[in-house]
Amino acid sequence: MNSQFQPRTISLHGQEMAYRMAGEGPNLLLIHGLAGSSRTWRAVMPRLARQCRVIAPDLLGHGESAAPVGDYSLGGFAAMLRDLLGVLEIDRVTVVGQSLGGGIAMQLAYQHPELAERLVLVNSGGLGREVNWILRAAALPGAEYVMPALFPGFVRDAGNAVARTVERLGWRAPRAAEMWDAYAALTEPEHRAAFVRTVRAVIDPGGQTINASNRLYLAAEVPTLIIWGDSDPIIPVAHADAAHAAIPGSRLEIFEGVGHFPHVERPERFVDVLLEFLQSEPSVADPGHYGELLRRSVASG
Repeated sequence: MNSQFQPRTISLHGQEMAYRMAGEGPNLLLIHGLAGSSRTWRAVMPRLARQCRVIAPDLLGHGESAAPVGDYSLGGFAAMLRDLLGVLEIDRVTVVGQSLGGGIAMQLAYQHPELAERLVLVNSGGLGREVNWILRAAALPGAEYVMPALFPGFVRDAGNAVARTVERLGWRAPRAAEMWDAYAALTEPEHRAAFVRTVRAVIDPGGQTINASNRLYLAAEVPTLIIWGDSDPIIPVAHADAAHAAIPGSRLEIFEGVGHFPHVERPERFVDVLLEFLQSEPSVADPGHYGELLRRSVASG
């Protein structure tokens, strides 16, 4: 990865949190997905940093951040990101979240609307019940006792050797590489424990338990971009259509033939779409108007 994006660490509430930051311009907060890390943005960060200040954290329990026994809820992640931005003296950001990161992005904008200039949801969680059966299985009681047999270290080591060979030969399989990075992370016991806690905070055996759909009208005042791969095997593209319909003025970009990682599978188009969206006028934080929207909703039943 570009040397300007080497990880930095900061201690927040006694826990080490890693993040990458580079560039100058409008602030862009990139939030990765479940079992991922800030490395997921490596194909798009250098170009984005030519026009923006890019901040890409490793969520607690992920990447190079600490993995404590603690709060792995969307609200807990959103609070840590708010505090990270505060320490970095960043007042407002365009929030970009992929998968789990999309749910966290919505939670951050919901809890702290004064922080969010714009909202970008990339194959986002938190928009419907449906989710891949593998994640539903990880929410089952006792899953943490089965996982060590499914994610042994020797498989990681062998897979990493294959990945290095593939890279030397110049072969590209970005979707497979992203899935492999997630698998490799789960061979570490502390990351497996954090993964299970995070899954159970947002998913049960029947599907996703967190659904922002009944609050999406509150995003009407925040410029919102929805990006989705139409071949996503994790979260169905129908969630993108429903969210677009529920958020007045939102923009929807469907990437054909792309799976769960548009920023990895089509980085050039992803950057083009995102930079164009950043030309839109940012939201103006107005707590009074936010309250008015809530009161109007209550009054209408």
